[in-house]
Amino acid sequence: MVGAPKYVLLSYDEGSESTGEHGYEQTWALCQDADDLFADPPPLTRETYELLGCAPEGELAEALARARADGSAPLGLLTLEILDKTGTGAGMQGDWWLEDVRVVGDRPCARDLSLRDVTVEGRSSDDNPYDYPHCPPLSPGYRLLGPDGEPWGGCRDLAHLQEDRPEPLDPPVRLLGCSPRGALRAALDSGDEDLGHAKLLRIDSTGRPLQPATEGELRAWIPSARGPGLVDLTLDPWAERPPLAARAVWDLWGEGRPSEPGRWAGCDAEARRFWLGTALANHAHGAPDRPPGTTYHLDGRHITDPQGFFCALGEAVNGPGGYFGWGVDALDDCLRGRWGAAPPFTLVWHDVTVARTCLGLTPLTGPRPPTFEELLALLAEKHVDVRLA
Repeated sequence: MVGAPKYVLLSYDEGSESTGEHGYEQTWALCQDADDLFADPPPLTRETYELLGCAPEGELAEALARARADGSAPLGLLTLEILDKTGTGAGMQGDWWLEDVRVVGDRPCARDLSLRDVTVEGRSSDDNPYDYPHCPPLSPGYRLLGPDGEPWGGCRDLAHLQEDRPEPLDPPVRLLGCSPRGALRAALDSGDEDLGHAKLLRIDSTGRPLQPATEGELRAWIPSARGPGLVDLTLDPWAERPPLAARAVWDLWGEGRPSEPGRWAGCDAEARRFWLGTALANHAHGAPDRPPGTTYHLDGRHITDPQGFFCALGEAVNGPGGYFGWGVDALDDCLRGRWGAAPPFTLVWHDVTVARTCLGLTPLTGPRPPTFEELLALLAEKHVDVRLA
């Protein structure tokens, strides 16, 4: 039996050379399913760096002492401020950041025995303006700063000790039971081997686009075992694939936007995070806010993590499958208006004991999530009257 399509494949329009405009325009195929589509991104790798000719101060000096005793010591966020030849920093535009830093050792500096070469592990920040910091000629090096700008000393140079890591080989995506049409149908009929670039979208049971899945180049096709006239296509993605958690979320949205609240409650933290992205992708942007003073009811029974708070808040304000922020910064933006509600309004938080107990636990890795008290303080600051029930 032919299954209902879950995906739509769109053609890529290269656009004109004069305008540079491009986009995805024509429907090339409806596809019943996809294999090897979902994949979590590889874990962030910690690289090894050496702070050469280092004079550590403050928390860096303390972490170095702990590392000598224990083998390594956590440090956190480390800022390297590039200095010009006069020893003056360039400000934020001259900063380079290492995140989740751990001090792992040190040795005397060969060029100056009064200094140390300090070995650290960390991750280059996504906010870095370039892959590697370079000092200008005659620069004395870098000023080292903590997360709040506190002085941690300085170093004359930075060395990145790179390790050879094999690039992961991801399998291509196989699009199953596809009904080609338009230019793709013509290309298959003519035997054209250059099928072109395409974008894959997840659709609901009505055929409405739900969320982008990935995009890439069509490499090959074979007749499909799913029915006469259908083909299986091979897509080589160049964009990220949806995470493993997306499969469960898209199944929950398979009949369209949920009509009953709490469909997200059985999802784990990763699926709840993806749910929030799906809710944002399906939010009606620019709709007028409800009148000031409106009362909203927050179902707190399943707020066991920060993602659960934002899932529940989105539903409280904008109904099942609704969106009203997926983090503290996004919530602050939503509270400025044009996202369904604008302060002042009242939020009745039911079953608050669950969140009071669960929110604010510090994870072993990654940034610390907001605590229950911090969320209350943010809402109060934005003139939301929170009533705990």
